[in-house]
Amino acid sequence: TAIAITEQPVSVSVPVGYSFTLRCRAEGRTSLQYQWFCQHQSDCREIPGATNQDLPIIAEQTQLYTCRVNDLYRNAVFSDWVKVEVHQCVARGLPPRLWQGEPVIVLNPTEQRVEVGKPLQLQCAAMGVPAPSYQWYRNGNLLEQYKRKKLWIANAKVSDSGTYLCCASNSHGEHWTNAVDVHVGEQSQPPSLCCTSPGVRGKIALLVGNNCYQHHPNLMAPVRDVFELSRLLEQLGFQVVSLLD
Repeated sequence: TAIAITEQPVSVSVPVGYSFTLRCRAEGRTSLQYQWFCQHQSDCREIPGATNQDLPIIAEQTQLYTCRVNDLYRNAVFSDWVKVEVHQCVARGLPPRLWQGEPVIVLNPTEQRVEVGKPLQLQCAAMGVPAPSYQWYRNGNLLEQYKRKKLWIANAKVSDSGTYLCCASNSHGEHWTNAVDVHVGEQSQPPSLCCTSPGVRGKIALLVGNNCYQHHPNLMAPVRDVFELSRLLEQLGFQVVSLLD
């Protein structure tokens, strides 16, 4: 081909007001010209004056962007479309000047109670530069097919019950959402724990997994450890209460 894009722009997920730059690089047989375009909803338009390889942006609203590259022989190619997702919030404790683009959870999933056969939906969101990828887990086990912000099960089954959480990751690291319980087909609240009477033997295990610390990088293993220990202790006859952070 006459023109080859050597560096594609990348999608980002940022707080409103955040400043960053989209980059596009290409090679060709002649000198090259660049022109950036943006699309919001169904409106696609050329960005006036955006004729450089780099496009500085101050995040205001979620939009799609692409760059057209052409040479002196009227050959032209377009870069990948990338999404600039803008969150109307500020990352707590992460001023823009200090944020390096590592994933920051801005929406955690919530506990769900659904009937058998009804839809089950869990949702999360994270900021990151580049935009984070997502992976959902149930009871500590990876759910291979669920790799988006939204987890959607059209017809929930009893076997879909469990504790869910999602990992958001990019080239700067990874961060986990809160763990939430999903109950499918259970009409009543689970029985509350009570103290056993002196003549009754009861084995109750309380597991607390902390992975968020104020003055230390987040840990990953406690989340998985709690799930693994829960299963083991239940097999040994314990009634297990699991807490995270």
